Amino acid sequence: MARQIALLSAGLALLARCAIAIACLALIAMTLVEGWQVFARYVLNDSPSWTEPVALLLMSAAMMLGAAVGVRNEAHFGFFLLVHVVAPPARTVLVSIARVVVIAIGVMLAYWGGVLLLDGWDVRMAGAPLPQGLYFLPICVGGVLIALFSFERLLVAPAAVPRREH
Repeated sequence: MARQIALLSAGLALLARCAIAIACLALIAMTLVEGWQVFARYVLNDSPSWTEPVALLLMSAAMMLGAAVGVRNEAHFGFFLLVHVVAPPARTVLVSIARVVVIAIGVMLAYWGGVLLLDGWDVRMAGAPLPQGLYFLPICVGGVLIALFSFERLLVAPAAVPRREH
């Protein structure tokens, strides 16, 4: 069983690196799109309509993928004061409950993101020749990754208290 968990963890580490790479590329692309928007508006005096929806889509992708990797690295927001002051057995329970809650949130994001993705697929984005439902793809994928990464934390280190940088 430990070997399977180690393989799962190695696979999810690779997935996390890919997610961060995609998030970085999305931020770079968003910068280029916004740069083009400024140049086209103020130099060419011809503002393209596609830049705003594409920039929003790229920002959503960077945000959701970054948030998912933050869950894997346990660098996300949390109230950890109680976890640090209780006895170790209670600490394990509290950390496990928190991870199960994060799994539930990830599943909810994935499900409703998928519903909205499919619901808006036939509608065109205002200003861009893309499906409106595409806005919800990062939410769906990010939710799946959040649930997976939190599940991994629950399996790999159920009693480990998330580290805090001071």
